[in-house]
Amino acid sequence: MKASSVEQRVATSNQLLTMDQVNADLSYLRMKRLVDIIGSLLGLILLSPIILIVAILIKIESPKGSVFFKQVRVGKGETTFQMYKFRSMITDAEDRLKDLLELNEVSGAMFKMKDDPRITRIGKFIRKTSIDELPQLWNVLKGEMSLVGPRPPLLREVEEYSSYDKQRLLVTPGCTGLWQISGRSNLSFNEMVKLDLKYIANRSIWFDIRIIFKTAFALISSKDAY
Repeated sequence: MKASSVEQRVATSNQLLTMDQVNADLSYLRMKRLVDIIGSLLGLILLSPIILIVAILIKIESPKGSVFFKQVRVGKGETTFQMYKFRSMITDAEDRLKDLLELNEVSGAMFKMKDDPRITRIGKFIRKTSIDELPQLWNVLKGEMSLVGPRPPLLREVEEYSSYDKQRLLVTPGCTGLWQISGRSNLSFNEMVKLDLKYIANRSIWFDIRIIFKTAFALISSKDAY
């Protein structure tokens, strides 16, 4: 079987993709949006007891802090939006980041630190189990994110992107993707980009469903999350 034009271009870094190329399949995009709407609505309804319990626990541990944490992220076409998460860090975490940048444990335009001192006690649990990501179902319902796609980066990360890296911004960002089921925090930035471009080249509804199911199994073990 011959590779598609998207797959061929993904395999060669000097042949960059365009938004028209990756979004040419309108039937897939419409079906994907329908799945996102149904999936996010069901998730918000069925998981509402967990959402409520986590919100209470966060408030008990840190009464003066907010339950939710919102942050500007970069989405499809380099547009920005407010992404929601449960707050898993101390209230002045962003201000303290500059003192930790030299301790970054991954290469490239991304910050990861396994024993980040800014993380709260309840924060360690919800990050380990990815429960902190549940509020992003609201972003999915709004159309800013999808259930499956590349993770939306921070503005400061995109400032370090090459033209090759920016190809991951040609599609709607997702709550989960190949990165999460292929090693997650143990992977480098370059490996994450390669996985995102592999996903873009092979996108289909069945591929999305496979990733969602594999994500569920990955969350049960949660060994690569921090």
